[in-house]
Amino acid sequence: MSKKLFLSYLIICGVLFFNICFSLAQETESASESFKEEIFKAKVLEVLEQEEFIGEDNSKYISQKLKVEGLEGRWEDIEVIVSGIEINPSFNELYQKGDKVLVSFSEQAEGESDYYIVDFVRLDKIYWLAAIFCLVILLTGRWRGLRAIMGLGFSFLIIFKFVIPKILDGSDPLSVSLLFSAIIILVSTYLVYGLNKKSSVAILGTFAGITIVGILSLIFTELVRLAGFAQEETIFLVNLMGSSLNLKGLLLAGFIIGALGVLDDITISQVSAVEELTKANPGLSKFEIYKRAMKIGIDHVASMVNTLFLAYAGASFPLLLLFVFKQPPFETLNRVINNEVIATEIVRALVGSIGLALAVPITTFLAAYIYKRTAEKINVNKN
Repeated sequence: MSKKLFLSYLIICGVLFFNICFSLAQETESASESFKEEIFKAKVLEVLEQEEFIGEDNSKYISQKLKVEGLEGRWEDIEVIVSGIEINPSFNELYQKGDKVLVSFSEQAEGESDYYIVDFVRLDKIYWLAAIFCLVILLTGRWRGLRAIMGLGFSFLIIFKFVIPKILDGSDPLSVSLLFSAIIILVSTYLVYGLNKKSSVAILGTFAGITIVGILSLIFTELVRLAGFAQEETIFLVNLMGSSLNLKGLLLAGFIIGALGVLDDITISQVSAVEELTKANPGLSKFEIYKRAMKIGIDHVASMVNTLFLAYAGASFPLLLLFVFKQPPFETLNRVINNEVIATEIVRALVGSIGLALAVPITTFLAAYIYKRTAEKINVNKN
């Protein structure tokens, strides 16, 4: 692969990466403008009042009255009083002096101004964490780390700009997810590892694995009767879009994209193992290369399956508490598993793990065949 071609490829991906950041920022701004209320950043100058009271549910609540100062736009340096804040300290943090918050302003029909606190401002800290992440990746991965970050940006671009809009427009979710997953695999793999044989073989193995995940997801969401209404976010989406929202489609897309990253990792590792075995032992047969590489692959499968299950378990950890309480409708283990929320996570983890396990022998076989065949051609040409 020529340096000019690769540099051009890198520049294109860089443009796409910054395009998504700019586009998402614009969408966020236009979305906020579409509401009648106005939301602005502010800083808590003083907690004017703070009282404790018992609510109707017999829980302890804290009532706060705050003085805040605007930090942006026409609200900059303007001080306003926000009252009527009721917080359950068991679930939410109290506002304190110095906190940055989002304040909503709306004007009532009578001409009165209404202010309330929407949430804490978290973006600054998130951006700092993202900067630390990028710095660590760049320091450890250097040039390849930079390409990995750009590949991540491209993946977000595909998901936000193509996958989700297509599904929301009524396109077939399985076809859309598989098609754009293929694009993500192609661009990300070639960007990070270069246009070479290793990348190409890994892409073929990843294609095979993600296809298996897609087919199994489609089959078992039907068999298990998963409607895609298990997560709280879907309630908000349904309120926004009504019956036009394809919840099952979003569920399928989540299954496929969730397994994509793990598959990419393990297929690259397997091809690298085959490559090194072929170089170290040119006299090995295809079967011997496959057999030895699969010993490494089995270790990968064992560790990755555990990683996959723990990742899904961590994401839905509060749901695991249902196993402990044994309250209706979760009196028994079978009833807990039968609940759609739990069943969704189980199906997600199992189909991903099956695709992962099958991608290893498929990728190893392809790599062993292609690398050994290439080595044999080189030997023939030498003779």
